[in-house]
Amino acid sequence: MSKYLNPKVDLTFKKVFGEHENLVKSLLNALLPLPEGMTIEKVEYLTSENVPENPAKKHSIVDVRCTDNKGRGFIVEMQNYWNMEFFSRTLFNATSMYSKQLTKGNPFEKLQEVYALALVNDESFDYADDNGYMQEFYIINKAHPTDIHRDLSLIFVELKKYKPLDRGSRAIKELWLRFLTEINEETEKVDVVMLENPEISQALEIVERSAYSDGDIYAYEDYLLEVMTQRNAMSNEREEGRAEGRAEGEKIGIEKGREQERKKAHLEKLEIAKSMLVNGIDKQSVANITKLSLEEINKLS
Repeated sequence: MSKYLNPKVDLTFKKVFGEHENLVKSLLNALLPLPEGMTIEKVEYLTSENVPENPAKKHSIVDVRCTDNKGRGFIVEMQNYWNMEFFSRTLFNATSMYSKQLTKGNPFEKLQEVYALALVNDESFDYADDNGYMQEFYIINKAHPTDIHRDLSLIFVELKKYKPLDRGSRAIKELWLRFLTEINEETEKVDVVMLENPEISQALEIVERSAYSDGDIYAYEDYLLEVMTQRNAMSNEREEGRAEGRAEGEKIGIEKGREQERKKAHLEKLEIAKSMLVNGIDKQSVANITKLSLEEINKLS
């Protein structure tokens, strides 16, 4: 029997980051590209009545919401299979948290920034120039790209693209990413570098299988089955889309080939018509033989 459970599953993710303020604070400080000099000193979880209702919630998405000591909002989400609706959902959640600050009598200048940290455990952004595992979205002036507004910050961490450059690194950012990408049901031994960090060590204790009841394990496995089902469905949809694209491409190619043949045949008719006119054949007879219009034949003379 495995010693650890996967921290990317609903049950364990919420146990680690939804019940331990010090751990979610550490994760946010480590992974968010915060402005220089800004650190999150304390977080407080939002109660259910302060969480904006979300009609687009999916079973395989888990999230944690909190604010810091300065009133800034933070959303931490885990997505175990990807579609572009997830991007829209992340934006929806962030804007909902941002607008919910504007209670009666609270002026606009009191609005605080909202950061959404989305951890994606699936194939997601497909950029030709692969610039790493972290994608950052802000409000930017297109004409002046250095004019960046961080009122809403969407940070997507593509876990499958992360590869540790130095496995001996004790940087907390690297340790959290390793925790999220390396720890699962097959983990037998944990790197001592991870065990030596108090926060990572605490998180490892939380995902130990022995800490969960039989009912918890049942829910955990049910969630994994749901994710697998959704992922297979998404994979099938993508393959069907590719097949349809290939079929459409073949259809377009055939039609282009036919169009080229029609143009070639038409040019040959025009050459024949020119030759007939040169040899004194009247225009009406040329039209009858070549099936060209008199208007086209008149242009040849």
